[in-house]
Formats: sequence, structure tokens, C-alpha cells
Amino acid sequence: ASLLIGAGGHFCPVARHLNAARKDSEHVVRAQEAEFLMTDDQIELCRVQPETPELYFFPDLQGYAWCFRKHNYLNIGLGGMGYQQIAAKKDEYLAFLRETERVRFEITAHFKGHAYYLQGFGSRNIVDERVLLIGDAAGLAYPQSGEGIRPAVESGIIAAQTILECAGDYRRQSLNRYQSLLDERFGQPSRWRAWERFPLRLKSFAARRLMRSRWFTRKVLIDRWFLHSDKLPLCSSENQTAESSAM
Repeated sequence: ASLLIGAGGHFCPVARHLNAARKDSEHVVRAQEAEFLMTDDQIELCRVQPETPELYFFPDLQGYAWCFRKHNYLNIGLGGMGYQQIAAKKDEYLAFLRETERVRFEITAHFKGHAYYLQGFGSRNIVDERVLLIGDAAGLAYPQSGEGIRPAVESGIIAAQTILECAGDYRRQSLNRYQSLLDERFGQPSRWRAWERFPLRLKSFAARRLMRSRWFTRKVLIDRWFLHSDKLPLCSSENQTAESSAM
């Protein structure tokens, strides 16, 4: 092939080939998730409302758990960075849901595990001679929320634009523009990396104080960290206006 695109997620063989010598296991997000159709009896015993997704943050802000209801389906999961014993944390979370009576029945659904890298942690190779990586293969999930769908879609668009601009010249020096465009779009979240160096007790104290603020929870945690409502779509309004004028 004249050009190879690695799009196989965290376990992408192309990504493993480009980063064979790297060991960034401490910066891997590990998660477990289950989604199942509730019975009529379980629906009666479930206090999670469809219009109110529930998030529960770990004391060190290195991860969180969630509980979403989609009509009669329930989605339960958790994930965090650097947690080796994610199964034990899952059991603790399920016990918490029962103790707080958010879900008042035994959860026996099978949990599926997955893993991925976050933006700005480690230094992964994402381009080489006639090859580039996109999405989770490139390690582009947002560091604050772990969400990777939007970065995956946008990295695919940026990759396509780069490939067109290369006009058949897929040497590494030509494909390096892809890396530059990703850095421009997503930046380098160095401040989030610095958070890791604080002692656990200090992080827990700061997290409790911050989350008592309705403004912080709404404007920062939800709007910026999770929804990224401050970030314009990849095709900016200025570009759309220019395209409309040209038409």
C-alpha cells in the first residue's frame, strides 16, 4: 500500500509497531462497562432517571464512574488512569449503588473492559514513512473526561485533509503536518499532567472544595471538561461563511 492508516483503537497493531519500544502503561485509562435491558421488576427498583445522567468522581480525580438510563436500558461503568485493579473498584461502585439505593437490585450483567491513552501523556509516534495513526490508536482521548469519540472523528478529518495535501507524497516529512495540525487542534494539556504530581490528600481536599461549587461543576466540569462547549466545530464559522460566499 502507498499509505497505511492505523485505526484499530488502543490495541491497533500499526500503533504497536510504531511504538514498540515505549512503555506507557501507567498512563493507560482502564475502564469496565455494562449495558443491559432491565426487567419490569428492575425498572421499579431503579431510581436513576433518563433525563439525569449520574457521575461519581474518584477522590483523586483520576477517574470516575457513571450510571446512565436509556429508557429501559441501564448503562453502568467506570474508568480511571493508572488503576491496575479496576475490577475491585467496579465491585466497590456496585456496592455503593446498592447502599445508596440508586439501583436497588443485584447487577449480574457481564462487564466489558477496554483501555486507551489520553492526550498529552507520554510521547507516542503517530506518523512514519507512509503511515499515520488516528483516534484511540494515536492516543487522543480528552484527559479530563476520557471521551474519545470527538477526537477520533476530528483526527480522521484532519488525516484526510493532510493526505489530500500530500498529493501522493507520503514520506514522513510530508505527513508531519498531520502531527502539527493535531497539536494545533488539541494542544498539549500540561496542566493536567501537573495535577498528577500533587499528593493524594491534597487532590482529594481540592476536589471536594471545587465540587461544592455549582458554578465550577456546571461551567468547568460539565461544559468545558465533558462537553467542550467552548471549542468550535472543526470547520469554523469563518470557513463556513467563506464557503457560502463562494457558492
